Amino acid sequence: MTDPRTVGPPAWLKEMNEGLMAQQRAGTLGFDLPVLTVPGRRSGTPRHTPLTVLERDGARYVLGGFPAADWIRNVRAADGLGTLRTGGVDEPVRLVELPAAEAVPVLREWPALTPDGVQMMREAGVVDDVTPDALAEAAGICPVFRIERAP
Repeated sequence: MTDPRTVGPPAWLKEMNEGLMAQQRAGTLGFDLPVLTVPGRRSGTPRHTPLTVLERDGARYVLGGFPAADWIRNVRAADGLGTLRTGGVDEPVRLVELPAAEAVPVLREWPALTPDGVQMMREAGVVDDVTPDALAEAAGICPVFRIERAP
């Protein structure tokens, strides 16, 4: 069995994300798509990644559903600093990675927030099922970041 920590996103996801961002730029998407921008860890070139944001108890969170994804490595290399664009507004942010125990309640909410995303995680072998319990077991494997406003 593949170690879930080494699972990256499916190859087609990059193209899908680029299509979503193009639709957003054209004003034809129909919903606000939060897009995180951080410098590439090697090139320094800005890298744009659409993310699902969970709002919970006055805080915002994002999940690294594919632990070997480049955007996660880029965030870590940038000390969590980046820009989150939502609804045409750029916000300087710091993504703070949660310890596994603190990530569990956030992970439990993820299947209700984005069932299709969790299904993709299951199909890729990151989690065994699409239930809150299965996501909770991914604590320490799939990073959860709290989004804070950067100074």
